[in-house]
Amino acid sequence: MIYADQRWIGDHGIGRFARHVLAGLDYQPIPITSHPAAPLDSWRLAQALKGGNHKDLFFSPGYNTPLFCSAPFVFTIHDLSHVYCSENSSPPIRLYYATIMKRACRRAAKILTVSDFTRAQIVEWSGVPSEKVQNVGCGVDAKYRPEGEPYGLPFRYMLCVSNRKTHKNEFRTVAAFAKAAIDPEVRLVFTGEPTPTLTKWIEQQQVASRIVFLGVVAEEQLPALYRGAESLIFASLHEGFGLPVLEAMACGTPVLTSNVTAMPETAGGAALLVNPTSIDQVSQAITQIVGDRCLRAQLREKGLRRAAHFQWEETAGKVHEQLRAVR
Repeated sequence: MIYADQRWIGDHGIGRFARHVLAGLDYQPIPITSHPAAPLDSWRLAQALKGGNHKDLFFSPGYNTPLFCSAPFVFTIHDLSHVYCSENSSPPIRLYYATIMKRACRRAAKILTVSDFTRAQIVEWSGVPSEKVQNVGCGVDAKYRPEGEPYGLPFRYMLCVSNRKTHKNEFRTVAAFAKAAIDPEVRLVFTGEPTPTLTKWIEQQQVASRIVFLGVVAEEQLPALYRGAESLIFASLHEGFGLPVLEAMACGTPVLTSNVTAMPETAGGAALLVNPTSIDQVSQAITQIVGDRCLRAQLREKGLRRAAHFQWEETAGKVHEQLRAVR
């Protein structure tokens, strides 16, 4: 019997991965309702799986693992930003990774991940043999396509599909947007709600009238939001894959993203790459991508070709193959 943690399914990066790789898999859901990232989840998982044996298998599409388990298990590390990105960490998180996560890496039958960049980081950080860590990649849903109605915002805009986590680099993004030599009617649109500190920063940059927060955007509306944008700006400091990069490309939207971590790998030469720590460089790239229609057309065509290489069916097939190899 395969037991799988269905709790990860949702409208976020890991959630989309979970939804697609669990589709078509014959598995028994875990009888737990708490969030898989909650404290003590490793203990709860161990209790839920205590009746298992060596003929069974536990699979998590996320980074959670049972504290102890008689059955072999496979889990997925999408990134190590909590380890390598100090602004996305804390003492309790670092302790968790240094103890429970490293122990899980040693005990796991396989570790799955989504990029060659993250695979190399996992091997280096955990010390496990490289063949134990497998890159299964990510995909893009068919609804992310250039055909269809745009979101309907009544102005030109750059789009940042993000959250308020510090490693998303939103403060520098705002500062770069404020400096860019572009039409002042062009807005910068964020998904989600602003934090007080980000709102204050926007006011200090004197661009409050040009920045829009849309709140929670349902996943079925995201393709339209991408389609209507002049470009995606995704100047993150650390990504294990960078799914918005791929989704934007699939919608025919030009992409401006970072030249660090997994983003160049995902972009594959089809995006405008910048040093995310350089406000000047990001600002210059914004000026370039907004002001140059030919560049946007070139990036659109390159992006569509790049996105065509990523299919969730292929990712799911790789995951299922790894699970069969363990069983």
